Amino acid sequence: MTNLSKRLKDSVSFLLFCSFIFLFLFAEMVNTNPIFDHIPSSFFNVNTIFLSIILEAIPFILLGVFVSALIQTFVSENAIQRLLPRNVYLAVIPAALLGLIFPICECAIIPVVRRLIKKGMPAHVGVVFMLSAPIINPVVYASTYFAFQSTPYMANARMVISFISAMVIGLVMYRLCKEDTILKERKERHHHHHDHHHTRGNKFADTLYHASDELFDTGKYLFIGAFCASLFQTFLDRNLLLSIGTSSTLAPGVMMGFAYILSVCSNADAFVAASFGSTFSKGALLAFLVFGPMIDIKNTLMLFAYFRKRFVVSLAIVTFICVYLTVYLFQLIFHF
Repeated sequence: MTNLSKRLKDSVSFLLFCSFIFLFLFAEMVNTNPIFDHIPSSFFNVNTIFLSIILEAIPFILLGVFVSALIQTFVSENAIQRLLPRNVYLAVIPAALLGLIFPICECAIIPVVRRLIKKGMPAHVGVVFMLSAPIINPVVYASTYFAFQSTPYMANARMVISFISAMVIGLVMYRLCKEDTILKERKERHHHHHDHHHTRGNKFADTLYHASDELFDTGKYLFIGAFCASLFQTFLDRNLLLSIGTSSTLAPGVMMGFAYILSVCSNADAFVAASFGSTFSKGALLAFLVFGPMIDIKNTLMLFAYFRKRFVVSLAIVTFICVYLTVYLFQLIFHF
């Protein structure tokens, strides 16, 4: 049933994308054909916004899944462990920067961190790596810089806020769960394609398999996120959005909730965030960009599969509070 459900979701996402591509390529025919006279003009606006987000994001999605596939195939968890100092507090610094070397997306990072913790990595260090790697990496930096070309400091701010937040969250979780076993007791099974081992066989074929599989796995979340963003901009009351979006107190929390629901891949979420640039404050957009890759719907479900419920709930609450407070302080200091 799980495979059937996944195939159904992939098919729906593919059909949704194809329908919008059709409307994009044959827009002139659609506009002049009397058959389509009764379709509201707002629908075509949704189509335009949706495709603009998708077409900008696709190159970074392709780059991101290929790099992630290379990491999954050629880099062992032991290599990551050797890079970390043994000191409880110092270890969070390189852990927060590992994404610069090992750019793993949020879809792949959870099973990798679970394996690292089972092999002896301190839980709080694994948490820092899990939260930071999907954001603090070259692919995400490049996509954020490209998406916010008119305000390039957004890419730098995203990296700094993510770096600080991930370390703080890791240390808080160390205090909360220091004596607890956070992993579920379970038999080793292949629940996710990112958890496969590649000790034999054709490495190049394995890399292509992971890249293609991950592209379809993450692509549907991009399509759904872009579609929701286009609906959001087209149909929501602009006056309501402006009243919320300009609030330095409410806007970051609203956008964090929105990031959680959309579950857009970190390689492409900057383009979704940039589409709200005229409505929400820079601080709110940064909250979206930092919180989404750390905690969203899709990785919450994966966390519940691998980790104890108490740990997952605590992590979600701590992450929300830490990201919100960090963004809020940045707004006060730098006047975003």
